Amino acid sequence: MEQSRDRNITSFKTDVVTREIIRGKLLAVADEMGVVLKRSSMSPVIYEVLDFACGFCNPDGELVSQTNGITVFTGTFSTQINAIKEKFTDQINPGDIFMLNNPYEGGTHYNDVGIIKPIYVDGELFAFAISISHWTDVGGKSPGSLPADSTEVFQEGICFPGVHIYKAGELQDSVIDIIEHNVRLPTMAIGDLNASLASVRIAEKRCLELCDKYSDQAVKETFQHILQTSEKVSRDAVKALPDGVYTAEDWVDGDGITDERFPTQVKVTIKGDKITFDYTGSCKQLRGPVNCSRAALISAVKTVFKAIVDPQAPSNEGWFRPLDVVAPDGTVFTATKPAPVGWYYEGTSQASELAWKALAEIARDKVSMGSANSLCVTVLGGYDSERNEPWVMIEPSMVGWGATDERDGNCVTSAITNGDTFNYSIELLEAKFPVQVNEYALNTEGGVGAGKYRGGYGSVREYEILADDAVLSASYGRSIERPWSQEGGNPGSCNYFELQSGNNISRKTRAPTTTMKQGDVIRMVTGGGGGYGNPLERPQKDILDEVRADYLTVEQAREEYGVVIEDHQIDEEATSILRGQQGN
Repeated sequence: MEQSRDRNITSFKTDVVTREIIRGKLLAVADEMGVVLKRSSMSPVIYEVLDFACGFCNPDGELVSQTNGITVFTGTFSTQINAIKEKFTDQINPGDIFMLNNPYEGGTHYNDVGIIKPIYVDGELFAFAISISHWTDVGGKSPGSLPADSTEVFQEGICFPGVHIYKAGELQDSVIDIIEHNVRLPTMAIGDLNASLASVRIAEKRCLELCDKYSDQAVKETFQHILQTSEKVSRDAVKALPDGVYTAEDWVDGDGITDERFPTQVKVTIKGDKITFDYTGSCKQLRGPVNCSRAALISAVKTVFKAIVDPQAPSNEGWFRPLDVVAPDGTVFTATKPAPVGWYYEGTSQASELAWKALAEIARDKVSMGSANSLCVTVLGGYDSERNEPWVMIEPSMVGWGATDERDGNCVTSAITNGDTFNYSIELLEAKFPVQVNEYALNTEGGVGAGKYRGGYGSVREYEILADDAVLSASYGRSIERPWSQEGGNPGSCNYFELQSGNNISRKTRAPTTTMKQGDVIRMVTGGGGGYGNPLERPQKDILDEVRADYLTVEQAREEYGVVIEDHQIDEEATSILRGQQGN
């Protein structure tokens, strides 16, 4: 078999059937890690929203198998493991488990805590197990550790810069003490830590069972086989794309400190079996917390790249060997300390959308039009006097995605870098937090990008606060620049939220830390995706169906699609005349 990295020929001793069995078991190991983490965590954002990811890596830190979850996490596995290897070198031993959440050493933001366990077989470093999960609170200036108006990373919580949580099998009690004295919800934090520890321990157990049953040599060869075969498929997929340079530009709509818009851009170069994403020319790192680190940028690009080359196959590091990501230090996508990065997912969403847009013209069968591409995260917290305990709720919103060249866009779906995540079920939300859900609906009033294929609808969620002095942090991107469209389609709609206190209603997008009173209401509105193709080519029956379903008004049907509807029926003659006039 050809080894694409160094072009050497490797002769495997393990037969192909055994390798396939081991490959399947490695995928099952990662999935089991996720099940253990989900079922034993204490944070609803982990077990309900699924804000986590788990992976199994070779001794070089290269991802071999992963569970589904936050897509932007999985691209940071290798950088975080290698940060630990570089820091501890020959001080990594059996029984060690490390803890890392440093965004400037391979992480994303302080809330996303990585637990890394080296796995030894017969005294040899054989693999690494890693889990990353979002802790509900890690200290900082506001509940949830995500102040939307932070200006330096020190306001965003406690940093674990790569430390032993277990050393040679012994728990490091001092680390537990630091956690308990620096977070608002210590019981929950320690519970989530134990869940992550359980997930990497089950990975070690399953790895040792694999080696015992099939031999460590067979498992090693399977590691190599997985990476090599994925690399080959990936390079072939890149070769199939036309060589050239493809560009895209976009705007960051405010940073939480100012409403100013900031330019971003990417240049994608394809040459043979290699592809480069160059973000040179994007704005410098911002005062507000919508920056992301270099590791998060690379992970965001990996997400888009994998969707282009093979969106269905299990992910591993081999897929990304043809990929290079370029950007100077100190940009909104490569922030350096002490720039705030609490809302890093706004930066990664922007970077992903740029890459998505640049490749749209050559990969229409894989790429949709622009989405309302922001996680639109809302964080609420305070003290619940009825339960006599502090509370923190963090929740991403679901947005409308863009249309493709063959179908309408998805409605109420997570932003691209957030993968297989959800928002809370209403029943859980009202049971766990002092809020009442007054409304959850499609955002039909805001609309979508019209087209032969329309964009998907965003959502409206309205929460009423039931506790006094709740602290709000919220930051919604894609609030000015509308989701893009192509081939005559219309752009989508934007994100925002409304705060109501008594009779006073204010509309916001990125709000400073705000105190809400009992009875106050927050109404979270996410936008619709961009359309594809000429709206006049959309079938008239589809327009009629959406008017009857209250997705469209009669006026919208006429103005956007040239369809005249009277008494819930299409006026064929008037429609023919109007479409003829609009088409000229």
